[in-house]
Amino acid sequence: MSFSSEVKAELCNIYPSARHCAIAEIAAIVNTCGSASAAGVRIQTENAVIAKKFFTLVKKNFDIQSQVSIRNQKKFSRSRVYCVIVADPRDAGKLAHALGIEAGRGLSPLVVSGDCCKRAYIRGAFISGGSLSDPEKTYHLEFVNTDFELLKGLAGLTAAFGLRPRIIRRKSHYIAYLKDGENIVDLLNVMGAHLSLMNLENVRIVKDMRNSVNRMVNCETANLSKTVSAAQKQIRDIEYISGVKGLGFLSEQLEEAARARREYPEASLREIGAMLSPPVGKSGVNHRLRKISEIADIMRGGEL
Repeated sequence: MSFSSEVKAELCNIYPSARHCAIAEIAAIVNTCGSASAAGVRIQTENAVIAKKFFTLVKKNFDIQSQVSIRNQKKFSRSRVYCVIVADPRDAGKLAHALGIEAGRGLSPLVVSGDCCKRAYIRGAFISGGSLSDPEKTYHLEFVNTDFELLKGLAGLTAAFGLRPRIIRRKSHYIAYLKDGENIVDLLNVMGAHLSLMNLENVRIVKDMRNSVNRMVNCETANLSKTVSAAQKQIRDIEYISGVKGLGFLSEQLEEAARARREYPEASLREIGAMLSPPVGKSGVNHRLRKISEIADIMRGGEL
């Protein structure tokens, strides 16, 4: 089961205790994957759990018995499509009126007036038209709808909780999405997916630690590479001076540093400094080796 499916399964097990919140969640499901009017209310989904939740919410809160039909999406395909229909005109009119969409599709402000109802509507919109990528790979949560105004209304509800998804068009659909891991965690909390939230947080912690370790290793590797390159150049300069004039050409302090570097090519500046008599600090050794390189460069130019 994908991470997105796990989140939806958790959300589908949440049934609002207040009727007004149940109405908001029903409205979200209808606005996302169905239609409603006085002539009939219906939804269509490939997820049996969503169909069951819609059926249960309508039955529990309106005492309306919906009709359920199942068909294969394509010939010889294992994918099934579940249709839940309220066909009786009186029941359909009653339900559409309560959802605030008896005149057609739409998001009624009365249905989502309270924060609890906003949470329920967002939850219903996600289970019926949302998806969440595997957080091990990337952070991406999105809502899909064919109606721009409905999706814009949904984005307005998330904004009430400080979350502002971007909206784009993809073929005949509109997408509202979030890509920041922290924002996705906040949205899961808004919808009530607390178990999924903890799972996502665990993944984020591990990924952050892994990234931190990788950055440290990369930094250490880069520093080591620079140190090795610098040491190799210093040794080349020392060998050049030795071959042309001999290390005795250098001052006593520079000769001592040159011989220590040549004998211990992998030693750090601090370690070389400890070998000298008297011991010299890292900056002092660096100064001496830099002076040796300057002398080698001058010699190569024929000035010595």
